[in-house]
Amino acid sequence: MSIDRPSLRQRGVTLIELILFLVIVAIAVGGILTVMNLTNRGSVDPVRRKQALIIAEGLLEEVELAGFTYCDPADPNAGDADAVTATANCSIPEAWGQLSPEPTGATNGRPFDNVNDYVAAPGVRTAAFDNAGNVLVDANGTPLDVTGYTARLMIQPVALNGIGAPGSSADTEVLRITVEVSFDGQTLALDGYRTRYAPNHL
Repeated sequence: MSIDRPSLRQRGVTLIELILFLVIVAIAVGGILTVMNLTNRGSVDPVRRKQALIIAEGLLEEVELAGFTYCDPADPNAGDADAVTATANCSIPEAWGQLSPEPTGATNGRPFDNVNDYVAAPGVRTAAFDNAGNVLVDANGTPLDVTGYTARLMIQPVALNGIGAPGSSADTEVLRITVEVSFDGQTLALDGYRTRYAPNHL
């Protein structure tokens, strides 16, 4: 005669199942934390980047709107299209860097009367938008109400569609204007071009 024993029920989990469960949960939590970290960082970055873009656009526009003439506006021949075809025809020629002091009738600060006034030499990055205290300011000299941003400007003669030529001549016909705004270890750069379409228009 055989005696049937009731089958023993297994209760709980084995050690291997517990370890596998912990590994899977750890991987899932790690993935979620990584996604949250990237999302958190990405949600702040666009605001700072947008501010940098606004600063760069404003500064680039300021430089592009400056005159691009052969002669300083105070030169008696400055508006004479027949007599002036190069800086050599001017008694007060425009050159790289602002004349010190600027002649009567010209501004001694930003916005300058000529694109060339913003930098002392072509192809050199310059903190042209800082005041004496190395603070980023607008065209009126008012400090910008932003922190952690710096801006540099570079202007260089270039050739564009067969017009102009690279080099350092102040008589060039095309300038490439580059504004770089740095923030949080990143740099945003905007380029613009200025052609000498009205060299005697004041």
